Amino acid sequence: MSDSCCNTVNKIHSNKESSASISCPYDSESVNNLMFVCRGNRPSTCLQQALITSNITQNGRFRLVDERKSRIFTVTISSLTLKDSGLYLCGVQRNSGLDVFSAVQLEVKEWCCVKTIKMSGSVGRPVTFQCPSPPQHHNDTMLLCKGHPVNSCTDMMNQSRFTLQNVSPSSFSVTITKLEAGDAGTYWCRSDPEASVGNYTQFHLSVDEANHEHSDASVFALFALHAVMLVVMVLVKVYKNKCHKK
Repeated sequence: MSDSCCNTVNKIHSNKESSASISCPYDSESVNNLMFVCRGNRPSTCLQQALITSNITQNGRFRLVDERKSRIFTVTISSLTLKDSGLYLCGVQRNSGLDVFSAVQLEVKEWCCVKTIKMSGSVGRPVTFQCPSPPQHHNDTMLLCKGHPVNSCTDMMNQSRFTLQNVSPSSFSVTITKLEAGDAGTYWCRSDPEASVGNYTQFHLSVDEANHEHSDASVFALFALHAVMLVVMVLVKVYKNKCHKK
């Protein structure tokens, strides 16, 4: 008898840096039995090489939740990498006889089609993100968020300094009215309500504080120059008045 499993393989997909959930059904007789998940296709060594079991429900990036009412236990893998792609076995230990297994094929996709744009701006000045918006997404929610990874970024559209502009059938733009040093970072924009590979545009924004400081210094220098010129003019006038009296 070959050491392999199974005739049916459920396929799931997810994206790099996001999470994936492997759902494993079991029968009513196995409610109190040990449940586990391993990688590969060998039932005989699955328990010994288990990534997580129902005895220890949290193991690094792996978390197991048993939903007894629906008789399904779910293993969630967070912070996915491309190496997480592959075959996984769901196992339920039997007190007598062979353990019961089901198989899941996980495919982790790279954010291969995301457009990346590098931008720069200066403190106190505006900067605008130009976001493509395909015609089929025209009535969908438009999003600009900040942070990395994309699945945990912070929505910036409700911030007072971020304004939505120039909405058209093919694009929309978001302007930060007055840049701050803390605005530097990674931004994502999309118009599709479903987050998936290829429908984000990524921006890397750098904020130059030197120009702002240089601008302040220039204003101060100009003010100082005017003050010096005013003093010189007053001294010259005083000197002329004294000469005129003599």
